[in-house]
Order: sequence, then structure tokens, then C-alpha cells
Amino acid sequence: MSKQQYRAEIGIISDILQAAMDKGTQGIIISSIARVSNLSHYTAVEKCQKLVGFGLMESRQYKRGQIYAITEKGIQFFRELQRFEEYVQALKIRI
Repeated sequence: MSKQQYRAEIGIISDILQAAMDKGTQGIIISSIARVSNLSHYTAVEKCQKLVGFGLMESRQYKRGQIYAITEKGIQFFRELQRFEEYVQALKIRI
């Protein structure tokens, strides 16, 4: 039986920001973030709230729930994160 790989926090954040980037300024509902990022609903909410606190995403009311959208600061951070991940892969470092 193979050992299951767990993602680092930065990998989870990258997945969430990627999901938000894909939806653009219109935003994305939390259930879609959870599904795309392969997270539980509770964990997705927790991580998104953390990203809102950092100014990388914004939250707004939508019907009975919240919509999360990436901010300009989040876009810049995500692009830098992608560059870092590419650099790490080129060096064959596992994070």
C-alpha cells in the first residue's frame, strides 16, 4: 500500500487561488472552491477567511451564502507563487 501524500498549506492556498482566478471578478461559491480544491466545506471556509484577512480574496454576500473573489493583491501573489513553484520543480525540490 502506498503512503498518501498530503498537500502543504501553500499547495492548498494555491489551489484555492487558482479556483478563484478561473472565475475572475464574478467570484466563486464556497462549495465550488471546496470541490475544485478537494477540501471539506469547513476547511475551505477556514482557508478562504484566512485569505480574506490577508487581502488576497474578498468576500461578499450572495443569496444565502458567500462568494469569494480574488483581489488584485491576490492575483499578484498567485503569479509569484506560480513562479516559485516552477522554480522549485526545476530544482526537483519536493515541498
